[in-house]
Amino acid sequence: MVVKAGQIAPEFALKSHDGRVIRLSDYRGRQNVALVFFPLAWTPV
Repeated sequence: MVVKAGQIAPEFALKSHDGRVIRLSDYRGRQNVALVFFPLAWTPV
Protein backbone atom coordinates (compact mmCIF):
# COMPACT_ATOMS: atom_id res chain seq x y z
CA MET A 1 0.00 0.00 0.00
CA VAL A 2 1.31 3.43 -0.92
CA VAL A 3 0.28 6.38 1.21
CA LYS A 4 0.58 9.72 -0.55
CA ALA A 5 1.33 13.06 1.07
CA GLY A 6 -1.79 14.41 2.74
CA GLN A 7 -3.52 11.05 3.08
CA ILE A 8 -4.43 9.63 6.47
CA ALA A 9 -2.14 6.74 7.36
CA PRO A 10 -3.79 3.35 7.80
CA GLU A 11 -3.96 1.79 11.26
CA PHE A 12 -1.03 -0.42 12.18
CA ALA A 13 0.68 -1.86 15.26
CA LEU A 14 4.37 -2.52 15.90
CA LYS A 15 6.38 -3.77 18.85
CA SER A 16 8.64 -1.24 20.51
CA HIS A 17 12.20 -1.93 21.59
CA ASP A 18 10.92 -2.96 25.02
CA GLY A 19 8.25 -5.33 23.70
CA ARG A 20 5.18 -3.10 24.12
CA VAL A 21 2.68 -2.96 21.24
CA ILE A 22 2.33 0.57 19.88
CA ARG A 23 -0.61 1.44 17.64
CA LEU A 24 -0.96 4.50 15.46
CA SER A 25 -4.45 5.02 16.90
CA ASP A 26 -2.84 5.48 20.34
CA TYR A 27 -1.61 8.87 19.10
CA ARG A 28 -4.26 9.89 16.55
CA GLY A 29 -5.68 13.30 17.42
CA ARG A 30 -3.35 13.75 20.38
CA GLN A 31 -0.02 14.69 18.81
CA ASN A 32 1.98 14.60 15.60
CA VAL A 33 3.58 11.31 14.61
CA ALA A 34 6.72 10.94 12.49
CA LEU A 35 7.52 7.50 11.11
CA VAL A 36 11.17 6.84 10.42
CA PHE A 37 12.46 3.59 9.00
CA PHE A 38 16.17 2.95 8.83
CA PRO A 39 18.20 -0.15 7.98
CA LEU A 40 20.04 -1.94 10.75
CA ALA A 41 23.82 -1.72 10.79
CA TRP A 42 24.29 -5.24 9.40
CA THR A 43 22.04 -4.83 6.34
CA PRO A 44 23.57 -4.29 2.89
CA VAL A 45 21.56 -1.11 2.22
